[in-house]
Amino acid sequence: MNRRFVLDTNIIVSSVLLTKSKPNTAFKKAQQLGIIIVSPTTWQELETVLFRSKFDRYITLEERQQFLLDLSQTVEFILEMGFTTDICRDPKDNKYLELAVNGQAESIITGDQDLLILYPFQSINIITVHDFLLSN
Repeated sequence: MNRRFVLDTNIIVSSVLLTKSKPNTAFKKAQQLGIIIVSPTTWQELETVLFRSKFDRYITLEERQQFLLDLSQTVEFILEMGFTTDICRDPKDNKYLELAVNGQAESIITGDQDLLILYPFQSINIITVHDFLLSN
């Protein structure tokens, strides 16, 4: 399991909310092919977004808590963040680039144009869910 993937928060949230969606298929494929990596910053964003009240009608609080508990058992937390950058036009997205470099990811899977425009970033693929599903 040496393949390492970064999934942006929106992909993971979509995966949780829409279990028959392409983001969920990509999420499961990344788990099967390797390991999803997260940083404390990306994990905090995931928790914050997932617990927004606007999702209450789609998924219970308990289901979200269980999802995060289960996910925490399968991801790898990257704590050493020696590489930093401010290259992204949306500064909030730099954390994904930093995670990918520090965690030696092969790909960042995202729908965010602010990240996609940077492809490739230091030999790291930045690809859409669609392109990831078409890849090996």
